[in-house]
Amino acid sequence: MSKHTRPINELVDELPASNMTTFSLKSLDFVIPGEWENLVGWDNTLRAVTMESDASLLQMVGDRAIALYSDKSQGYRNAMWLYQTIDSAGSALGTAALANKVGEKVPLLGFLSKLTPKADKAQAIDLSLKLVVEVVAFCQINGIPGDSIGDFVASLGDYGKEALMRMAALVCFDGLIPLGPDFLRSVGNTLGNLSPSELKQHQGFSQIDELIPGNNAEGKLNFIGQSFDSVKGWMSDFVQSHDLTPQKVSQSLQKFIDVSDDKLDYLAAFLDMSTNYYAHTGTQTLARRLIERALAEI
Repeated sequence: MSKHTRPINELVDELPASNMTTFSLKSLDFVIPGEWENLVGWDNTLRAVTMESDASLLQMVGDRAIALYSDKSQGYRNAMWLYQTIDSAGSALGTAALANKVGEKVPLLGFLSKLTPKADKAQAIDLSLKLVVEVVAFCQINGIPGDSIGDFVASLGDYGKEALMRMAALVCFDGLIPLGPDFLRSVGNTLGNLSPSELKQHQGFSQIDELIPGNNAEGKLNFIGQSFDSVKGWMSDFVQSHDLTPQKVSQSLQKFIDVSDDKLDYLAAFLDMSTNYYAHTGTQTLARRLIERALAEI
């Protein structure tokens, strides 16, 4: 089964050079300095990833990458669909409301009436579903069985660029800011007490459940729990090695958004509704992997 998404070159061409998502990700540069650059535009991405300038070679690589993406026997489109779908569950606060704010500091107070901070339980499920999307998309991209959690965890040590930025944003924006420094325990407790029927009622789960390994809601919940348990050590090390706190993350975000540290639950809701960092960096990851593979095959 392959999800239909538009051609990869069109998706890369449409990536925004600057919006709330890119501002938010740039605010995390202090965590992983210089790792992420906002690569946008298909031709630009081709040149950057291949480090080639020969027009005919770039054309061949680009054509091959587009063909690989379109190949239904490959998992690339499923991965893209997952990245896009897990984000769309959150971002309801129209980009229009923010379009005229880009480039100036966004005063969050004006948006508070539109924001409903999520309950900790919903936030914990959100984080675990995003993590599962990362696991399953990794497996789809690499053509390995969707439940290969061990392969995914082993690969985290090699994560860099936009893939590492996506994981950093998951820790900071979906963990530390909404749930606090003890977010890993909070998510673990939520998953431990969650029933399959409660999981089925979660909007994000119902949208992606067909691609989550498991024969039923109980099996899928087990897979979500296994994925979280396997990655929480990496997340804990990431927080400790970078000495991250909710305050440090929000203070860096304050270059772009006016918010006080006692409004972190509102900041979390604002980021949820105004950014799509999974789809943005996921598009960049897929483009990079496709171009690297196409270059190797030519």
